[in-house]
Amino acid sequence: MSFLKEIQRRRTFGIISHPDAGKTTLTEKLLLFGGAIQEAGAVKSNKIKKGATSDFMEIERQRGISVATSVLAFIYKNKKINILDTPGHKDFAEDTFRTLTAVDSVIVVIDVAKGVEEQTEKLVEVCRMRNIPMIVFINKLDREGKDAFDLLDEVEQKLGLTVTPLSFPIGMGYDFKGIYNIWEKKLNLYSGDNKQNISKGIEFDDVNNPELDKQVGKNAATKLREELELVYEVYPDFDRETYLKGNLQPVFFGSALNNFGVKELLDCFIEIAPSPQPKMSDTRLVEPTENTMTGFVFKIHANMDPKHRDRLAFVKIVSGTFKRNVNYLHVRHNKTLKFSSPNAFFAEKKEIVDESFPGDIVGLHDTGNFKIGDTLTEGELLNFKGIPSFSPEHFRYVNNADPLKAKQLTKGLDQLMDEGVAQLFTLEMNGRKIIGTVGALQYEVIQYRLEHEYGAKCTYENLNVHKACWVEPEDFKNAEFADFKRVKQRYLATDKQGQLVFLADSAFTIQMTQDKYPTVKLHYTSEF
Repeated sequence: MSFLKEIQRRRTFGIISHPDAGKTTLTEKLLLFGGAIQEAGAVKSNKIKKGATSDFMEIERQRGISVATSVLAFIYKNKKINILDTPGHKDFAEDTFRTLTAVDSVIVVIDVAKGVEEQTEKLVEVCRMRNIPMIVFINKLDREGKDAFDLLDEVEQKLGLTVTPLSFPIGMGYDFKGIYNIWEKKLNLYSGDNKQNISKGIEFDDVNNPELDKQVGKNAATKLREELELVYEVYPDFDRETYLKGNLQPVFFGSALNNFGVKELLDCFIEIAPSPQPKMSDTRLVEPTENTMTGFVFKIHANMDPKHRDRLAFVKIVSGTFKRNVNYLHVRHNKTLKFSSPNAFFAEKKEIVDESFPGDIVGLHDTGNFKIGDTLTEGELLNFKGIPSFSPEHFRYVNNADPLKAKQLTKGLDQLMDEGVAQLFTLEMNGRKIIGTVGALQYEVIQYRLEHEYGAKCTYENLNVHKACWVEPEDFKNAEFADFKRVKQRYLATDKQGQLVFLADSAFTIQMTQDKYPTVKLHYTSEF
């Protein structure tokens, strides 16, 4: 197959939502339709120890939540689909924000009963800033929930989107009869045994056909006709160009747990979703169709296999063909590396691939060369932008609870911080280590992983810090910067890259500091 055709058949997307809206279940069902797995793991049920395919870390199975983004790939109708299942929990939002730099489109999952929730708002805002095309999937229709029109209004108002329904529910909860697929003009009937079977659609070009009354009952049929009339009047027609620019969002209804409405979503998705998109670097716009390979690291995962202590760097290929055993330039280190066993993913299952194309996610075994945001090229000096480290919101001193395991603790912290789960700061004054995270739940994850993956134990001590600000002086040699360092020395630390960080105890302190030292700039992200 030609290079251009390979690009055209790629679809790389992320699934985002508030926790518990059914993101991981939807991912499972997409894999099921793609023939990538034979049966889905019951995500919540502890009786079945399978667990969800995409939640493969031990702690995820215990908690029933996704902690890290997982990458899954499968072929469906000759399209190569790469799914990134992201954590919904706000304490792991940073991993999700970074993942959004590696996707070309997004599916937003919304719970029919809860509607638009806080975490969904934040993630959709990031997608809107980047004009990422979005499809909305309203999930759990087999339960009682909000009225379909109310939900569509809520999505428009709270998320600032312009929606157009491409399917519409017939009833809900106990009265849920099925959905009318506006995109394909088909009727899909719901029955309780959908978990095992995939529902077949009945062709319905004309909803005024009396056959509809026989299928769903007179009252439901009349209501559906009225609602569809309203849909056609109120909402704009679907236009692919507008969708691709991020200005129109198609909406589907269904129940992922019951396999219902998922196939319709997938069939429409592979037709309308964008193939790999160009990406901006610090020097120019890189097109996927270029012959030379470029790619960037958007995630690092330590101990994918705890027996082997391996670290994998996840690289999104932006242009060209990535080949195994070929030398590529690691731009930040300015050195060439070659990779003998690049992996393609299927959750924790990996297989070695000889070549990968734009849109693909490749896992490279890493001995500590990579950090998040690194760029690989065939020699050109460019860096892809927009993969920030955010200022943490929680800070704690980290203490070694087992003096005999100091080495393991240092190594464990070092590797986990490279993943970007949290940030490590070392105080200039006494060398004490501080961990900063976006969410408090991260501390438990770090403690758990240090003990189970590295055999090291740690304890935490609270620390009153409001924000970590990266310090950028206009001139390192001027008197003002020297005075800043002298006065603030108790609150100065360095991050893992050796950059100077000011740990401020309040917003007022930050304001006062900026007034007093105007030539010393303070930043909330490390990529300035």
